[in-house]
Amino acid sequence: MAADVLVLGVGNLLVGDEGVGVHALRALEAEAWPAHVRLVDGGTGGFQLLELLRSHARIILIDATRDGAPPGTVSQFRARVAADFPPALGAHEVGLRDLISAATLLGPLPEIEVITVSVTELKPMTLELSAPVAAALPEVTRRVRALVDC
Repeated sequence: MAADVLVLGVGNLLVGDEGVGVHALRALEAEAWPAHVRLVDGGTGGFQLLELLRSHARIILIDATRDGAPPGTVSQFRARVAADFPPALGAHEVGLRDLISAATLLGPLPEIEVITVSVTELKPMTLELSAPVAAALPEVTRRVRALVDC
Protein backbone atom coordinates (compact mmCIF):
# COMPACT_ATOMS: atom_id res chain seq x y z
CA MET A 1 0.00 0.00 0.00
CA ALA A 2 1.34 3.46 -0.84
CA ALA A 3 1.91 5.91 1.97
CA ASP A 4 -1.26 7.91 2.44
CA VAL A 5 -0.38 9.50 5.79
CA LEU A 6 2.48 11.98 5.80
CA VAL A 7 4.02 12.88 9.17
CA LEU A 8 5.97 16.07 8.52
CA GLY A 9 8.25 17.61 11.13
CA VAL A 10 9.41 21.14 10.34
CA GLY A 11 11.77 23.58 12.00
CA ASN A 12 15.29 24.93 12.01
CA LEU A 13 17.65 22.71 14.01
CA LEU A 14 20.16 25.56 14.28
CA VAL A 15 17.80 27.72 16.36
CA GLY A 16 17.21 25.57 19.45
CA ASP A 17 13.53 25.08 20.24
CA GLU A 18 12.47 26.24 16.77
CA GLY A 19 13.68 22.83 15.56
CA VAL A 20 11.28 20.84 17.74
CA GLY A 21 9.35 19.49 14.75
CA VAL A 22 12.51 17.93 13.31
CA HIS A 23 13.57 16.60 16.73
CA ALA A 24 10.12 15.03 17.10
CA LEU A 25 10.41 13.47 13.64
CA ARG A 26 13.75 11.92 14.58
CA ALA A 27 12.21 10.44 17.72
CA LEU A 28 9.35 9.03 15.64
CA GLU A 29 11.83 7.45 13.21
CA ALA A 30 13.14 5.28 16.06
CA GLU A 31 9.75 3.50 16.20
CA ALA A 32 8.04 1.05 13.85
CA TRP A 33 5.24 2.49 11.71
CA PRO A 34 2.71 0.91 9.35
CA ALA A 35 3.56 0.89 5.64
CA HIS A 36 0.92 3.54 4.89
CA VAL A 37 2.78 6.12 7.04
CA ARG A 38 5.62 8.21 5.62
CA LEU A 39 7.87 10.20 7.98
CA VAL A 40 9.58 13.25 6.46
CA ASP A 41 11.98 15.81 7.89
CA GLY A 42 10.65 19.01 6.33
CA GLY A 43 13.51 21.15 7.65
CA THR A 44 12.76 24.82 7.32
CA GLY A 45 9.87 24.21 4.98
CA GLY A 46 9.68 26.18 1.81
CA PHE A 47 7.98 25.60 -1.47
CA GLN A 48 9.90 22.34 -2.09
CA LEU A 49 7.36 20.76 0.30
CA LEU A 50 4.45 21.71 -1.96
CA GLU A 51 4.40 18.41 -3.87
CA LEU A 52 4.49 16.45 -0.59
CA LEU A 53 1.42 18.31 0.61
CA ARG A 54 -0.40 17.59 -2.63
CA SER A 55 0.47 13.87 -2.74
CA HIS A 56 -0.94 12.55 0.55
CA ALA A 57 -4.51 12.04 1.73
CA ARG A 58 -3.69 12.95 5.34
CA ILE A 59 -0.93 15.04 6.85
CA ILE A 60 0.20 15.27 10.45
CA LEU A 61 2.39 18.34 10.77
CA ILE A 62 4.65 19.02 13.78
CA ASP A 63 6.00 22.52 14.40
CA ALA A 64 7.00 25.05 17.03
CA THR A 65 4.74 27.98 17.84
CA ARG A 66 4.94 31.17 19.86
CA ASP A 67 1.41 31.20 21.19
CA GLY A 68 2.00 32.64 24.66
CA ALA A 69 1.62 29.25 26.38
CA PRO A 70 4.37 27.94 28.64
CA PRO A 71 7.30 26.32 26.79
CA GLY A 72 6.63 22.67 26.07
CA THR A 73 2.85 23.01 25.88
CA VAL A 74 1.56 20.62 23.21
CA SER A 75 -1.52 21.65 21.23
CA GLN A 76 -3.36 19.97 18.40
CA PHE A 77 -5.91 21.16 15.85
CA ARG A 78 -7.21 20.43 12.38
CA ALA A 79 -6.14 23.13 9.94
CA ARG A 80 -8.59 24.17 7.28
CA VAL A 81 -7.15 27.43 5.89
CA ALA A 82 -3.71 29.03 5.74
CA ALA A 83 -4.47 31.36 8.69
CA ASP A 84 -4.84 28.29 10.95
CA PHE A 85 -1.10 27.58 10.74
CA PRO A 86 1.49 28.99 13.13
CA PRO A 87 3.22 32.10 11.74
CA ALA A 88 6.85 31.81 10.65
CA LEU A 89 9.19 32.32 13.60
CA GLY A 90 11.93 33.81 11.43
CA ALA A 91 11.57 37.01 9.45
CA HIS A 92 13.29 35.69 6.32
CA GLU A 93 11.70 32.28 5.83
CA VAL A 94 8.76 30.95 3.88
CA GLY A 95 6.31 29.94 6.58
CA LEU A 96 3.66 27.26 6.60
CA ARG A 97 1.00 29.87 5.93
CA ASP A 98 2.75 30.81 2.68
CA LEU A 99 3.12 27.16 1.72
CA ILE A 100 -0.53 26.35 2.44
CA SER A 101 -1.67 29.45 0.56
CA ALA A 102 0.26 28.24 -2.48
CA ALA A 103 -1.14 24.71 -2.10
CA THR A 104 -4.71 26.00 -2.09
CA LEU A 105 -4.13 27.57 -5.49
CA LEU A 106 -3.62 24.07 -6.87
CA GLY A 107 -6.83 22.61 -5.44
CA PRO A 108 -8.39 21.38 -2.22
CA LEU A 109 -6.09 20.67 0.71
CA PRO A 110 -5.72 17.19 2.17
CA GLU A 111 -6.79 16.58 5.77
CA ILE A 112 -4.12 18.33 7.88
CA GLU A 113 -3.76 17.79 11.62
CA VAL A 114 -1.26 20.14 13.26
CA ILE A 115 0.62 19.39 16.47
CA THR A 116 2.47 22.36 17.90
CA VAL A 117 4.89 22.73 20.78
CA SER A 118 5.00 26.13 22.44
CA VAL A 119 8.37 27.87 22.53
CA THR A 120 9.41 31.19 23.96
CA GLU A 121 13.12 31.79 23.42
CA LEU A 122 14.92 31.05 20.17
CA LYS A 123 18.67 30.59 20.50
CA PRO A 124 20.61 30.85 17.22
CA MET A 125 23.42 28.35 16.78
CA THR A 126 21.98 26.03 19.43
CA LEU A 127 21.22 22.46 18.41
CA GLU A 128 19.66 21.33 21.69
CA LEU A 129 16.10 21.78 22.83
CA SER A 130 15.36 23.46 26.14
CA ALA A 131 14.33 21.09 28.95
CA PRO A 132 10.58 21.90 28.80
CA VAL A 133 10.42 21.55 25.02
CA ALA A 134 12.42 18.30 25.05
CA ALA A 135 10.08 16.97 27.75
CA ALA A 136 7.15 17.47 25.33
CA LEU A 137 8.48 14.97 22.76
CA PRO A 138 6.80 11.88 24.30
CA GLU A 139 3.43 13.68 24.21
CA VAL A 140 3.98 14.59 20.56
CA THR A 141 4.77 10.94 19.81
CA ARG A 142 1.65 9.80 21.66
CA ARG A 143 -0.53 12.21 19.68
CA VAL A 144 0.96 11.19 16.34
CA ARG A 145 0.44 7.53 17.19
CA ALA A 146 -3.20 8.21 18.15
CA LEU A 147 -3.82 10.07 14.88
CA VAL A 148 -2.26 7.30 12.79
CA ASP A 149 -4.26 4.62 14.59
CA CYS A 150 -7.62 6.35 14.16
